[in-house]
Amino acid sequence: MRSRLAVLLTVVLAVALPGTASASEILDRNANDVSVKVDQNGHALISYSARGKRWNVLAWGAVNALHPTLARKQVEFKLDYSGGYGTYKRDVWKTFKNACSAYDGPALKWFVAGCKAADGSYWALQSWQRMLPNYGLRPSAKQSVWELRLSHFRGELPVLTVNLNWAYRKYQHVFGSFTYLDRPVHGFKSTPSGVPLDTFGRNLYLDTFNSAYGKGWLRENSFLMHKGTGKFCYGFYRHGGRPSGHGTKYRATIIGPGVLPDIYWEADALGAYDKAFDLQMHEAQKTFLAGDPLCRAV
Repeated sequence: MRSRLAVLLTVVLAVALPGTASASEILDRNANDVSVKVDQNGHALISYSARGKRWNVLAWGAVNALHPTLARKQVEFKLDYSGGYGTYKRDVWKTFKNACSAYDGPALKWFVAGCKAADGSYWALQSWQRMLPNYGLRPSAKQSVWELRLSHFRGELPVLTVNLNWAYRKYQHVFGSFTYLDRPVHGFKSTPSGVPLDTFGRNLYLDTFNSAYGKGWLRENSFLMHKGTGKFCYGFYRHGGRPSGHGTKYRATIIGPGVLPDIYWEADALGAYDKAFDLQMHEAQKTFLAGDPLCRAV
């Protein structure tokens, strides 16, 4: 009952510049009136309004994800922000023939639009605030943008596992993993602050509800899945002059590997300290995180 383990699902990936780009980048920001169509050849047409104009973007060339490897880059979309003219020297979007039916795939958090292609695969768009500042600080206009992200997938989705327990018998704490087809999702290079420097690394974006930071959902922190294990651990400690951000509920969003959907988790926070449960979860944590040198049960 108190394992507080939940796995929900969310959306996606994208790419910010015409041509080929990394699948984990955004398609655009603060988009509205969003739609997606897909033709018989597997080309998607994403239409939306942003930055004062209407956009018609073609996307193709990627589905699902590769497991982490040093041999090649992760799968990625090819994008044409000119609506086809840059690739085919004509305005493909004006004569685009849709062969995509209504979306009936897995429920995705942050879902905006989607459909089921003729080959049975799914295309989906989702939008969420990835850039919010840590520790509940007030976001700037740049930090508060809603990123529009695109995915293309079939079959099983990634799995985000999150467990709640205590650290040092007083601080609320989370630990878990991110996997795809039972293998860890992780990168190979990152900055000292945990920003991925390859196309495989993924950060978890953790929010807290009705905490000392203020009412509603506010960003607690974001952190990198560990190299080799795809696991993580994080305590709700004080950070500099900021109070502990433990709240009444927690949620987390993580960008899916490759062009798979972003994944979402949410659960109620733990209540008053429970020694018996703490000891039980302490042992579970040691087993779960065995082999990960960056986490230890405390």
